[in-house]
Amino acid sequence: MAKTNPVQFIQQVRAETRKVTWPTRKETLVTTAMVFVMVFVACVFFFIVDRLIQFGIGAILGI
Repeated sequence: MAKTNPVQFIQQVRAETRKVTWPTRKETLVTTAMVFVMVFVACVFFFIVDRLIQFGIGAILGI
């Protein structure tokens, strides 16, 4: 395996970061908002499923 000196490594890293397409502020905000919305939806879904399972087990065991 070829060894790269630290200067070459930094140059290679900088060259690769120039190739990255960075998201705009608007894209970042929209994506972040969608993550929060999906987390909320998942939270509500699992809460309802948990309550249904709790009700079912309670009905079966007669609690």
